[in-house]
Amino acid sequence: MRKPRLSKVAVAVTAAALLPLSLAACSDDSDDKDTKSDSSSSAKPSSPDEGSDTSAMSEPFGPACGTVPKSGKGSFDGMSKDPVATAASNNPALSTLVTAVKKAGLVDTLNNTDNLTVFAPTNDAFAKIPKADLDKVLADKEQLTKILTYHVIPERLKPTQMDNGNFTTLEKSKVKTSGSGESYEVNDASKVVCGNVQTSNANVYIIDTVLMPKS
Repeated sequence: MRKPRLSKVAVAVTAAALLPLSLAACSDDSDDKDTKSDSSSSAKPSSPDEGSDTSAMSEPFGPACGTVPKSGKGSFDGMSKDPVATAASNNPALSTLVTAVKKAGLVDTLNNTDNLTVFAPTNDAFAKIPKADLDKVLADKEQLTKILTYHVIPERLKPTQMDNGNFTTLEKSKVKTSGSGESYEVNDASKVVCGNVQTSNANVYIIDTVLMPKS
């Protein structure tokens, strides 16, 4: 009869010894899960913020953006699907620029070149030039090409790159950009009135004054 008692005592002692180990293991598992949960929950809030920043930076900005059509090929969404010369041709405010690009024979160059920045003068910008002078430039293909390529940079610029920039154009001379936020100027003379407009191959900054390269 003594042997069964010893056996029961041994079982009880063994169980008592194993219980703390079992509890410790459960505690470790729980801690691991808590740590993973904490780590996961702490990482989540940054995602929406980062997405919002990216979204904000990608939006067009400027006082003239309100005149861009809300729908169709001339809208921001429509322009983003076409190469830059085609996209500009669908924007009524850029019709004089499009006429000049066609006269200079630059449509294919602009449409078929990747990663461009185009400073696009509005119709009102061209209207600042006396008509006789504008007609003369439009009739001189060499001079017209020089002026138009001075508005093109072979790099796709984000707004923040223009805060204090100096960039070589397709015409080979440089343009200066300055500003911040949603207010930028080119060569301290031409204001960006609608910036960061996306086309399939370029970023477009619509400006209020035609840029003139040094002769």
